[in-house]
Amino acid sequence: MKTKRFLMIMAAMLFCFTFVVAKDIRTAVFKVTQMKCDNCVRKINNNIRFEKGLKNLHTDLKTKTVTITYDAEKTSVDKLKEGFKKFNYEAEFIKEAKQEDKK
Repeated sequence: MKTKRFLMIMAAMLFCFTFVVAKDIRTAVFKVTQMKCDNCVRKINNNIRFEKGLKNLHTDLKTKTVTITYDAEKTSVDKLKEGFKKFNYEAEFIKEAKQEDKK
């Protein structure tokens, strides 16, 4: 009886762990043509980082791109684009890649 109960508890814990680990983490790349100087990079970094679900942010002045890693359960590409509009920048979506969550 104890073994059966133990196995049921372990199965429930494994199910919960699998559910928690299986987050939908994605990376989106945006082209921001207004990004022309270090102040522009700073403006983007200081404003877009407050968007919900954002995990990581990388700006590249040379290519005028912003790469954002985000939790797709909390935000979307469209919401991130709207985030750029909050500080009067236009972001053109280039591509997206799905990643595994690394905890």
